[in-house]
Amino acid sequence: MNDTFMKEKPVFPLLMSMALPMVLSMLVNSLYNIVDSLFVAKISDDAMTALSLVFPVQNLINAVGIGFGIGINAVIAFYSGAGEREKADRAATQGLVFAVLHSVILTAGSIAVMPAFLGMFTSSQAVIDLGVRYANIAFTFTLIINLGMAFEKIFQAVGRMKTSMVSLLCGCVCNIILDPMLIFGCGFPKMGIEGAALASGIGQCVSLAIYLAIYLAVYFRTDIGVHFRRKYLRPQSYMTARLYAIGIPAVLNLALPSILISALNAILAAYSEVYILVLGIYYKLQTFLYLPANGIIQGMRPLVGYNYGAGEHKRVSQLYRDVLLTSGIIMVIGTVICLAIPGELMSLFTQSEEVIAAGASALRIISAGFIISAVSVTSSGALEGLGKGLPSLVISLCRYIVLIIPAAFILTRCFGADAVWNAFWITEVISAAVSVIVYKKAVKQKRTV
Repeated sequence: MNDTFMKEKPVFPLLMSMALPMVLSMLVNSLYNIVDSLFVAKISDDAMTALSLVFPVQNLINAVGIGFGIGINAVIAFYSGAGEREKADRAATQGLVFAVLHSVILTAGSIAVMPAFLGMFTSSQAVIDLGVRYANIAFTFTLIINLGMAFEKIFQAVGRMKTSMVSLLCGCVCNIILDPMLIFGCGFPKMGIEGAALASGIGQCVSLAIYLAIYLAVYFRTDIGVHFRRKYLRPQSYMTARLYAIGIPAVLNLALPSILISALNAILAAYSEVYILVLGIYYKLQTFLYLPANGIIQGMRPLVGYNYGAGEHKRVSQLYRDVLLTSGIIMVIGTVICLAIPGELMSLFTQSEEVIAAGASALRIISAGFIISAVSVTSSGALEGLGKGLPSLVISLCRYIVLIIPAAFILTRCFGADAVWNAFWITEVISAAVSVIVYKKAVKQKRTV
């Protein structure tokens, strides 16, 4: 496969050709997240609360899969740009080996801790029971999820974004179709919240099956740019170090929201479960913004890594500026929607007037930080593409831990639970300033991959 187009085509058209398939996939993924929650909300408010409380652990599992996949992606893209194909193949092969190992550990650990984890945030036995029932099924698909994430990032690293798009779309559409059938018993036994978990798992199986089918079909017809080799199965220290040097910070970047949500749930639990439900609904709604923005970032990462490896630093700078502008436009749209119809958005998930009123107020306040957050999101994604995981982690620590949790605690203690939402926009403003400084400093340093 001739991948030199990554350093030869005009930057913005190239970025759009790489990013738009992923934006479409992320929009459908966002739709799935919303539809899944809508169906669960129809079971009961307890079911929706359980889903919200399980979300941090579920996000942690996804963070490991996606984050380590980002490490695989960056290493493959860099070595491809540098013309070192053997090392790119080694990174892909060993990346899959580690993905399997991570899955075994995560499956056992997440199922074991779930009852105690849920008990930290609610005394309702009904909510705990629903959460455990959902988690026991959802987490058995961890291996499928992690392998799917690894294949997604590998295909993206060599510029095959349409492959990722097709796989993600098919998995999400399958999930959306199966949700009502399994939850409410349309053609199947009625499974309730377990049906939602099973539908998600089957959707992930469909995505992985498509990746495998496309890889095998293409492998025997042409050079796809990277190959899995049996001789590279044995881990080597230098490649392991490179994969984890980028993968661990990326995992932490993606896992930090889980820590944030758990911390905010603990803060808000002292007041009312209404606020926990509002927080859970907000994180479902914000996927419509941040997943499409993430699609742009996914299109950028392999281009940044490839051009950085090839020494095309001006193109790297142009990619950063174009992604920042595009992400900013997405955030403007999201801000307008949240200010215009916050109550209508909340009413999609609950009929409680109290929750709708509290949620509408929260959306108006939180949305003040959407536009400026594009700076942090773009900087963090660009640094991951460059193989600079630690600077990216610094930005994420500011957004999810260092600033927002103390701010939320202080604001609630001084002004009540409703003030917690101000911590979001305050954090985004400060984090944007930090991210500009961190990014400029990091790109001047010697390459790290």
